[in-house]
This record gives sequence, C-alpha cells and structure tokens, in this order.
Amino acid sequence: MNKKTPRGGKSIADDDERAIALREARLEDSFAYLGVRPDGAGAIMRAFIPDAEQVEVCEIGGVQRRWRLAPKGDFGLYVHHISEPPPIDYRLMISDAHGVREMDDPYRFGEVLSAADIHAWRAGRLWRAHDRLGGYQTEINGITGCAFVVWAPRARRVAVVGDFNGWDNRVHGMRKRHEAGIWEIFLPGAKVGDRYKFDMLGARGERLALKADPFARAAELRPETASIVAGRLSHRWADQSWMAERSKRQDVSAPISVYEMHLGSWRRADDGGFLNYREIGEELAPYLLELGFTHVQFLPVTEHPYDPSWGYQPTGLFAPTSRFGTPEDFAALVDRLHQAGLGVLCDYVPAHFPTDGFGLAQFDGAALFEDANPKRGFHPDWNTLIYDWGRPQVLNFLVSSALCWLDRFHIDGLRVDAVSSMLYLDYSRKEGEWEPNAYGGNINLEAVSFLQKLNEMTYGEYPGISMVAEESTAWPGVCRATHEGGLGFGYKWNMGWMHDTLKYMARDPIHRRWHHDEMTFGISYAWSENFVLALSHDEVVHGKGSLLGKMPGPEQDQFANLRAYYAFMWAHPGKKLLFMGGEFAQRSEWNHDAALEWGLLADPRHSGVSALIASLNRLYRETTALHECDCDPGGFEWVQANAREDSVFAFLRWDRARSRPVLAVFNFTPVVRAGYLVGVPIAGSWRSVLNTADAMFGGEGFDPCDFKAQRKALDNQPCSLSVDLPALSGLLLVPGEHL
Repeated sequence: MNKKTPRGGKSIADDDERAIALREARLEDSFAYLGVRPDGAGAIMRAFIPDAEQVEVCEIGGVQRRWRLAPKGDFGLYVHHISEPPPIDYRLMISDAHGVREMDDPYRFGEVLSAADIHAWRAGRLWRAHDRLGGYQTEINGITGCAFVVWAPRARRVAVVGDFNGWDNRVHGMRKRHEAGIWEIFLPGAKVGDRYKFDMLGARGERLALKADPFARAAELRPETASIVAGRLSHRWADQSWMAERSKRQDVSAPISVYEMHLGSWRRADDGGFLNYREIGEELAPYLLELGFTHVQFLPVTEHPYDPSWGYQPTGLFAPTSRFGTPEDFAALVDRLHQAGLGVLCDYVPAHFPTDGFGLAQFDGAALFEDANPKRGFHPDWNTLIYDWGRPQVLNFLVSSALCWLDRFHIDGLRVDAVSSMLYLDYSRKEGEWEPNAYGGNINLEAVSFLQKLNEMTYGEYPGISMVAEESTAWPGVCRATHEGGLGFGYKWNMGWMHDTLKYMARDPIHRRWHHDEMTFGISYAWSENFVLALSHDEVVHGKGSLLGKMPGPEQDQFANLRAYYAFMWAHPGKKLLFMGGEFAQRSEWNHDAALEWGLLADPRHSGVSALIASLNRLYRETTALHECDCDPGGFEWVQANAREDSVFAFLRWDRARSRPVLAVFNFTPVVRAGYLVGVPIAGSWRSVLNTADAMFGGEGFDPCDFKAQRKALDNQPCSLSVDLPALSGLLLVPGEHL
C-alpha cells in the first residue's frame, strides 16, 4: 500500500486524506468525519483530542458499553471500528498527563438551528437572530454548553477557536448548513466568559484572519479583539413603572429634553481611568434630575476598537463596549436611569463599518456584509465600508441588532447616525465615483427599504420607543409613516435650524440686522417633520470650539449671548438636545480623552448657565404651551418676526386649548431696550417667569416687575405690552392670572 507522510508526523494511508486535512486544519466537514458515524453494518468512531494518551467511548444508558480508540498518527486522532449497533448517547473518557477526565463529544449533538430558523435566515426574516446566532450559553439534551453559530456562506471551512480549545484551529470544525451559509457547533466544554474567534478557509482554500463574532454579546477590552461568550442577562429589572409610561413620555406632545453624552469623557475616575457603567449611573441619574432633563442619549455604546471614533466605527453591534464593564453592568445603568424617571436613547450606526481585519470586512474571504461594488460599498470620507442593504441577511443582521438593544437592554429608542450618507448614492462623491440606481437616479433604493423596514420592525415590536434620524438634507417624509411612502422615523434632528442659528449667534451684533432670517427661517419648515433641536457633539469638535467660544464679544457678552440663545432654543418649537458640557458653558471644545471641565462650576458665570438650563428644563416640562405643540403649527404664532433694525424676536407659544400662552421676547444686541412694545393676545398683567439677565444665571441683574398690557392693537394682536429688554437677553412671560 502506498503511504504519504504528513509534515512532521507518521505515515497516514492515502485512502484517508481527511485525516491529513484534519491535521492541517482544512477538513471541510468535521461532522461527517468525527464522532460516531455509520460504516456499513457497524460504525466508525473518531475523536480528535490533541495531547491525549488514551481515549475511550463510554455509552450512556443501555448496557453502558465501552470501546477504546486507537491512535492514528501522532497528532491526536483516535479511531475504532465496531460491527455492532453504535451508541446513541455517549461520553469520551480521556487520559492525559493531567489524569483522567470525561467530556461530551460535540460531534454527537444534532443541529443547533431549527429548519424554521434556517428558512427565516435565508429569507432575511429571522428578526430575533440575536438569540440564535453568535456564541452563547445554552442547553441541548440536558447538557449545558455553548452554541456557536456564524454566517459565512463562501467559506470552505469554519472552526471556532478559543480558551476552551487552546485556540487550536484543528479541534472544533463546525457543521455547515449549506442551504443558508450558516456554520454551527455546540460545545459542552465551553463556558460563559470564554474568549473566542472564528478560523476560516476562504472559497479558494486560503486561510483568513481570525474573525470576531458579528453577533457577539460581549468582547475583550481594546486593543484585544476576541469575542466573549455571554450568558443570558442576569439583571433583574425594576423599571416597570417607566416602561408602563414610556409611550406617554415619548409622545410628540410630551416634553423631551435630551442630554447627549460620551460615556468615556463625562467624568473620569481619580486615576484618570474610565468609570464603570454602574458608577456612571449612580452619578448621572441625580445630576440629570437636578438639571431637569427627561432623557439621556449615549454616543454609540456598541463595541469599537478605536477610541477617537467615539463609537461611530463599531465592530460589535450586539455588545456593549467592555471599556465600562459587562452587559449586566450596562443593563444596571439603564435600569438606574429608568427608576429615576429618565429615558435612555443610544446612537445606532447602520451606515458603515471599519475595515479592521478581525471585523466584518471581507468576512468570509470576499464582500459579504459590505457592497462588493466600491462605488457603493466604500465610504471615501471615513475610509469605511458600506453595508449591502439589499442583501436580505445583512438587512436581517442590522434590524436584529436594533431589536436586540430595545429588547435586552430596555433602550427607549435609537438615534440613527448618518442617514443622509445612506440615502444618496452620490453622497460625498464626485462625478464618476458613483453609479445611478435602476431608474437613473441618485437615491439608494436599498437603503430606503432598509430604513423603512428598520422602523416598521422597531415600532412594531416595541411600541412607545423613539427612532430618531440624523438627516441633514431636505429629504421629504423622514417622519412620515412607511405606508404613506415615508421613512417611518419618529423624530428628526433639525440640522438646518442648528446651522442657521449658530451662524447668526457667531456674528457681531452690529451685523445681525442683516442676517435676521437666519433666526426666523426655521419656522417656515418647523412642522414638515417632528424635529429635535440638537446642539450635539458635532458642533464642539474638530476645531469648532465650544458653544461659549462661538459667541462674539468680550467675555460677559459671550455668556449673555449663550444664555439668550439657550432661551431661544427652549422656547422654539421642537424637542431639545444638548451635548454634555454645554449645560455649564465649557470653555474648551470637547476632548474625548479627558473629563469635562467640572472645576468651572466654581465660577458663578458657569454655574449660572447650569442654573439657567435647569430653569429652562423645568419651565419646558411644567408649561404645557412650551411642549404640547412642539410638532403642531397651531402652537406657534409670530409676534415680531421682522424687527431687523432692533435684532428683536417675539413669538407666542400656545397649548392645544389656546388658553395658556407664553410670550418669548429676545434682544440680540448689547443695547438695553426699555419700554419695548410688543403685541399680546390678552390684556392685563403679564409677569416674567424667566429672564436670562437674572443674577442667578450669571447675568447683571434686572428689576423684576409686572408688565401691564393695554387694549391697544399691535403686531396683529388685540393688545400691546411695554417690556424692558436687557442687553443680549431672552424673556419668557405669561399672563398674570396663569401664575
């Protein structure tokens, strides 16, 4: 008989090429070769246990037969032929240098995914894929272990490697479910906390870089990149009251004031390190309650390898970043905030992903999660890859990720990042760098369909949540229902309002008269969507400076401008969002590597801005006219929109019953305007409920007084009111009888 000699070992018969492939970690179908397999009238038993000195198969139940397997070669393969009926249930008895141990053979277990799971995945409708794919603890036939399931349709071989097998890529080759491109295995020896990755051969038999699990529920702390086996969340939720009221608290008629924050740079530990999720929760909840915010929004908490990406280049869409603790720790943070009556939103990034070799890029040796066409699959601005939203399984992957956060972690909504970059095929591309759609246009039809499905599924499965779009163009119907042709979001960031008003505020007051429309234009489209007025992290990075730093004039004028601007924002129709540090007028632009400048609160001007935000949030929450019609044109009425020469703006906010108005008046010049006349709908006493020049806010102070409205028509109102407007200030007034 001819013999072949594998590298560095004994001869193996050339009729058993599979043994050679096993030794070289390229055996493509381990489940057809290892374990107990029919062989004519009997069976052949094979086990691959490197470093074993002796291996026996021990039957469980029945007559409890035992068979000793003989070594084949010197690399850990043990074989035995039997002519009798093979055992159904058995264990392996292994003797090695450490003694004798028993183990369950992973190759005696059946399929992990059901036929229904496979069918749903093929169709792109396995919406709870986060419970079926990935690496997780489970039980099969009464045996506890871990299932590993991964989608890699073009791979010729996939093995799971990790702490449970010494990272040996020969040991645990997986079963391929050919009809779905799914590879799976159940390992009784694996446990929660084990690190793991997938070892693959590509379509041409080439070995790929080890890949982290796309569905991993936890991951190593960067710079390490392995996935971690996670059990089901052990956290016991105590947020039932919040969850029962969530729909009401997130309705378009509710007061929604969001504190946007980056978990790694809000506060730091004494040694400069990160706080744990639980530690953050204990400090954050009372802080937000003191300031009066209704919600917090976290920059992406999904796992990511590069700190300066702030989470916007994620590699683990199902795993809370390990920088701040475990999934249980993150659940405890959300629960703590919910118990305090605070909603929790998270950034969600389905637009693109990084090119890191351990991640999704070229996952099974070729484009799988990304579009294979570089004109559609590569983002030139960020050097990232763009998802192939037209592939059913990719759509399923992304929607499942969104549902996972809403389900496992009770998240109250997702802010979808970079929607504009998804919608347009020519986004940030020059002529010749993009290809039109099937109809010759620049709309990414697959991205539109994905976003519609995302919103249909999230709202359908979890009514009462909020899906928020960061969309910076005039795309029609972002917040329109999908059955009416819209994208189906609940809210949209008002990027136009932010850009226009910040541009106005940065101007020297002497020039503002020529740019009056920058403050008024937003009302012309304020009800085309359900808007969030967002002063986000993007406005205080990359050399843009802080919000305080954008304001013109000497320092006292900078503070006065910022206070007046905040009052304008809180009085203006739309929900509110402010990035951390803005609440006390941080001087420097945001630095993700350091905590906020908390020491500034010792300065009365900075603590005064904080007091102003708390007062604005309180008024916004408690005054129906300031929030009930945020998304309804019936709740707004211009009083003075054209006082260009004075740089004064005045408008009314109404509740739905039009019975409790608030008058908002703003003077954006450094000139005191005493006895300034504005029209009002009601005669009699009006009283200021907020004046940004108040000394408690760091202003120069003013003489509080009642104002008397006369029955003399002005500004299309039946009455007129004479008010004193401090320099660079904002006032909110209500009729006296409503105090």
